Amino acid sequence: MNVRVIGEDGEQLGILTVHDALQLAREKGLDLVEVAPTNDPPVCRLLDYGRFKYVQTKKERDARKSQKSTALREMRMRPGIGKHDLDAKFRIVQKLLATGAKVKLSVVFRGRSIAHPELGIELLKKVAQGLEQEAKLERPPAMEGRTLSIVMTPTVRKDGEVAQGEESHPNGDGETEQELGEFPAKDGELVAQETEHAEAQNP
Repeated sequence: MNVRVIGEDGEQLGILTVHDALQLAREKGLDLVEVAPTNDPPVCRLLDYGRFKYVQTKKERDARKSQKSTALREMRMRPGIGKHDLDAKFRIVQKLLATGAKVKLSVVFRGRSIAHPELGIELLKKVAQGLEQEAKLERPPAMEGRTLSIVMTPTVRKDGEVAQGEESHPNGDGETEQELGEFPAKDGELVAQETEHAEAQNP
């Protein structure tokens, strides 16, 4: 049986018998690995199989890390969260953003607290302002049942470079329009709608 042999550096070594190909591999201290079994003749390559498997495993591991870092992570809070707890959650969010992950910040309303969604908006705006050096607002405040949430996406990649198209543009007040401009005011449409909805549920 004949095989087409490729050298360690990709050079074509021609068509050899399997016996000769194995002998050549032994002489070079390498392995003979079949890389294209369906070709005619099959294609084999001379390489260090142990090192090859190590590199492949490392690539797969790095790919999995990359997939995890782009996953959407969520941080939940209550409207009346204390300063100590808020600071702790804020540090966790910073760490998640530093890995390249997007973070969904959610304020969960319970009972009659749903009548005051403006408290949730102020809380989310406060957190977003604190993160303006690390992230930008990807999705503005939105109600999902009894949960008000925003999505923050990192503006700095894990390698420390600013992501393309994500530079902040400070306005005259020192805030970034891209990050904070879509937050409604306390008497804005979103707040008014949700308050009316809550009053209808709790006459």
